[in-house]
Amino acid sequence: MKKLIRLLFSRPFRIAVPILLQLYLIILLIVRLSAGVWQLYIFFMILSLIIAVYVINTNTNPSFKIAWLVIILSVPLVGGVMYLIFGNKKVPKGLQSSAVKVTAETIPLFQQDPKVIDEIANDSYGVKKEVCYIWNNAFYPVYKRNETTYFPDGESSFEQMLIELKKAQRFIFLEYFIITPGYMFDRVLEILIEKAEQGVKVRLLYDDYGCFISLPENFTQEMAKHGIEAHAFNKLRPLLVIQMNNRDHRKICVIDGIVGFVGGFNLADEYINKRMRFGHWKDSAIMIKGDAVFSLTLMFLQFFNYQSATNDDYLDYKYEDSDLLDIKGEGYIQPFSDSPTDEEPTGYSSHMNLINQAKNYVYIYTPYLVIDHAMLNALCLAAKNGLDIRLITPHIPDKWYVHAVTQSNYKQLTKNGVKIYEYTKGFVHSKMMVADDEVAIIGTTNMDFRSYYLHFECGVLLYKTDSIIAMRDDYLNTLKECQEITYQQCLQVNFFKRILQSFLNLLSPLL
Repeated sequence: MKKLIRLLFSRPFRIAVPILLQLYLIILLIVRLSAGVWQLYIFFMILSLIIAVYVINTNTNPSFKIAWLVIILSVPLVGGVMYLIFGNKKVPKGLQSSAVKVTAETIPLFQQDPKVIDEIANDSYGVKKEVCYIWNNAFYPVYKRNETTYFPDGESSFEQMLIELKKAQRFIFLEYFIITPGYMFDRVLEILIEKAEQGVKVRLLYDDYGCFISLPENFTQEMAKHGIEAHAFNKLRPLLVIQMNNRDHRKICVIDGIVGFVGGFNLADEYINKRMRFGHWKDSAIMIKGDAVFSLTLMFLQFFNYQSATNDDYLDYKYEDSDLLDIKGEGYIQPFSDSPTDEEPTGYSSHMNLINQAKNYVYIYTPYLVIDHAMLNALCLAAKNGLDIRLITPHIPDKWYVHAVTQSNYKQLTKNGVKIYEYTKGFVHSKMMVADDEVAIIGTTNMDFRSYYLHFECGVLLYKTDSIIAMRDDYLNTLKECQEITYQQCLQVNFFKRILQSFLNLLSPLL
């Protein structure tokens, strides 16, 4: 009885039930009114037809269009209304205007050294095009005065992050999609409290949806008692609104503006295998020391200022020149973020650019392979051109339906020479691409529609850094713990599973 009472008064229940009830009432109202008033029936049918025509003419991904057209035309009575509620990818006006404002404020603070671009162009015209794409469209420069360290799992990156957090003297910024109390977060929190007591500014951002169940409702107030400024991004409300789709999926740690971490792991025990959910959890991260961390600092402050309604002077959090004296620059680094508030799919295009510009090989980690025809064709074409294209995906999935879509792409890829491997020990959560021993992208962007078009994401483009070789070696070592999926195996998938995969693949942009 006590459990039932706790459930009834819990935040998930108070938000989820009203939303489901609103959806039910909308559908019920449409069906009942249409059954009694034929004019309304005709109205909703015409509305769905108009919306179907609108969807066809939108400037969006064809796969997204097809998925919604199937729904609208299959159930035309309510399909059009469902698109108006769930299908419109336009970001809410408040979030949109804030994003435009902070972008306008921060763009002047980024300075691209033209000599750095010239150096890259003289070395590789293909990489020059990729860094120029990010600079011209996402407005993040490429830097040279940095050191990088690659971590092949959540455990090693977490331990190093603790070491760096203890060194903080000015400020600590943390931004994560998921935070769950336990061994991992408790150790971080212990340091954050200690640093806040020492006068270090400590700020914490977390996604409200990602922490919907894991964090208590009074979490921000509890953090405030310890001197930690915490805010939930894009708070969930008991209203049926499209902004629930736009989540902060980024994972950023910034220390004193000179040390930064970006990668796949969140602050929860499964990411360091203290809790086993889907077998062994394989993740990765990159640590940056140098001037490129300023981009990560501004990424964080853009969101923090929006969510907390503060107006910081961004330059107060820039590194000091003296902080760079001991930095031994190696290679080029370009942190960047991707936002659904603009029309530019930066994560998608940067992945596509890396694949298209590769000369010898592309090795990819991805937890999900929910891709459109253009990305599928780019991978197949690269393999047909004689490149060594390999993907490692999970063997034990976290979402069976997404894994079914992932597996539905195996047949076409393996038929055209792409090598597919499943990580037999468990779940791969790393989001990384490495090519030609020279260029790599690591960050938070999955190869799926949500990451490419709906979520706020971040990543780091690396060129000729020492960490790239470490990424390649980690990938080759991980292959020893994988099983290859062959074209012959794909042909042997049973009939009913193929039907299910085909249906889910059709609706994959909505998963």
